[in-house]
Amino acid sequence: MNPTTRSNLADVLDSCLFIQTTCATRTFDDYQKDRMFRRAIEREFEIVGESLKRVRDDEETVFDSIAHSGSIVGFRNRLTHGYDSIDDAIVWGIVSGHLPRLISEVEAALNSA
Repeated sequence: MNPTTRSNLADVLDSCLFIQTTCATRTFDDYQKDRMFRRAIEREFEIVGESLKRVRDDEETVFDSIAHSGSIVGFRNRLTHGYDSIDDAIVWGIVSGHLPRLISEVEAALNSA
């Protein structure tokens, strides 16, 4: 794995861990009521998606080793360009349902390199 891909995966992991840690003691109700909290989580997901897009552009085999990586990039695009139609329940569902797997897969990719 080249250094640029490694750096981008490290950015994905950093943002994912920030989301996980920040959301661990908060509820969906907190998420809906706190604009700054929502925006922080959305921004971190934008970084995740942009970093994975860069991985795809640099080393497609690494990108393909991460499940749903294409959907993650698409989610980033939705957050960035369709910000006015974001469903808070979908974002929160990704935090609680999909983030742990992404963290594991990115850690595995970084450790296998």
